[in-house]
Amino acid sequence: MQPTLNTVDPAEVAKFEAMAAEWWDPKGKFKPLHMLNPCRLDYITRQIAAEFGRDLSTDLPFSGLRLLDIGCGGGLLAEPMARLGATVVGADAAERNIPVAQVHAEQSGLTIDYRHTTAEAIAESGEKFDIVLNMEVVEHVADPQEFLTVCQQLVRPGGLMICSTLNRTTKSFGAAIIGAEWIMRWLPKGTHEWHKFITPDELFDMLAKGGLTPVDRTGFVFNPLGWSWSLSDKDLSVNYVTTSTKPA
Repeated sequence: MQPTLNTVDPAEVAKFEAMAAEWWDPKGKFKPLHMLNPCRLDYITRQIAAEFGRDLSTDLPFSGLRLLDIGCGGGLLAEPMARLGATVVGADAAERNIPVAQVHAEQSGLTIDYRHTTAEAIAESGEKFDIVLNMEVVEHVADPQEFLTVCQQLVRPGGLMICSTLNRTTKSFGAAIIGAEWIMRWLPKGTHEWHKFITPDELFDMLAKGGLTPVDRTGFVFNPLGWSWSLSDKDLSVNYVTTSTKPA
């Protein structure tokens, strides 16, 4: 069955289809994500551990938790979540991403349920998850409010959704478009559209309207001197991440 394409933007899907084979090349088109990934994982794992009372120093601390990585790409987040014991479903509207993710998971000895589908199709099936990861997706969909409302339906009562995106600031235009696309050429020109970026206040408002309770916002800050990323509760001017809970 073809997935429902309510909020999927076909032009955005085509961009990532063209880059699918490069997902696991740390020096390729997804170099920025590989560089950011340790910082993202630090935030994600600590939020999940705090919400569900898990000890990250133990083996398989996320055992028993069901997690959906929507817009999973090649599996850069799905794989570490599986290693931590979560039962992981990875979903992506770009069909070519799925075999790339499946092969890499098999080579890594991991069992991950990867699907070429959409948030709408999963919601229609009635599936629920303890955790929904919604990372760097909302700025690529046709209707962010509708997309987030659908994603809320995927979170079980008492669960959480972690959502990251790009702030709509002059600094983000310089960093994400001029810097990453035009100068460094980490990404093809046109990967990002600045007018689709979303401010933290706008995202909090959309999450609340969608039925979630936003509880945290944190910035991902790039240090060009140390060539590294860090978390900041003050600087959300370019990349940032939010955590929302669903009332039990």
